[in-house]
Amino acid sequence: MQKKAKIMMMSSLAVIVAMMAKAFIVDEAVKGYLVVFFFVGAGLAALRLFINGMIRKMKGKHIGVKIGFFAALLSVGLPFQNWFRTDVLLAMSHSFIVPSIVVLVASVVLMTVVYGVVYERVRIPYLEEKQA
Repeated sequence: MQKKAKIMMMSSLAVIVAMMAKAFIVDEAVKGYLVVFFFVGAGLAALRLFINGMIRKMKGKHIGVKIGFFAALLSVGLPFQNWFRTDVLLAMSHSFIVPSIVVLVASVVLMTVVYGVVYERVRIPYLEEKQA
């Protein structure tokens, strides 16, 4: 694993553990939100990597397929993003927003690196078997 990826993974893990430990030890009301936002961040990281993989597969495709893909992506993504921002984040108590966003972003960073490491470890043996 690269040094930069390891630093990003460890720092984001430290932020998540520190914020969740504080919330559970002090028994803050935000602790449920932090757990939910951790899993939302993990899902967003997986979605981001899936979309990036699909975009890489677009190489050599007809321009109509590319436009259709991005139109579908935007038609689903923008309304969801608007709903999440207005009905979830802005409807929360103001004291819950900052810790929840910090855990969400740290979770996205952590899980992106973790998924990348897992992908590399699965892909390399598969490629070695295929070549043999």
